[in-house]
Amino acid sequence: MTVSVIASVLLALAVGLGAFGAHGLKDRLDAYSLGIWEKAVFYQVVHAMAMLVVPLFARAGALPEAGVTRVGLVFCAGIFLFSGSLYVLALSGIRALGAVTPLGGLCFIGGWLYLAWLLARR
Repeated sequence: MTVSVIASVLLALAVGLGAFGAHGLKDRLDAYSLGIWEKAVFYQVVHAMAMLVVPLFARAGALPEAGVTRVGLVFCAGIFLFSGSLYVLALSGIRALGAVTPLGGLCFIGGWLYLAWLLARR
């Protein structure tokens, strides 16, 4: 499966999760938990969109194809760790899950820095 296919599925999922949060959870969660949910959706959208853009760098010759896959995997891991932990935190209230969220943030930062390094090398 290509990075673009995975990104497209993650974006479709983000739209569904955003709608679910706005309509299905608005009367079930407090404002703080809804804010957590919205932040999870936002970061999922941003990084799934990045996963759609990164392959364009390879097509333009600015990035090796293997780099596309690696950057995409790091962003994907970030989505699952960062956004995933926030979704579960918002629904469950289990604060210990907040310890996982920074790992996802590190994946996001690492993905952006790795992308910058690959682009600078070309």
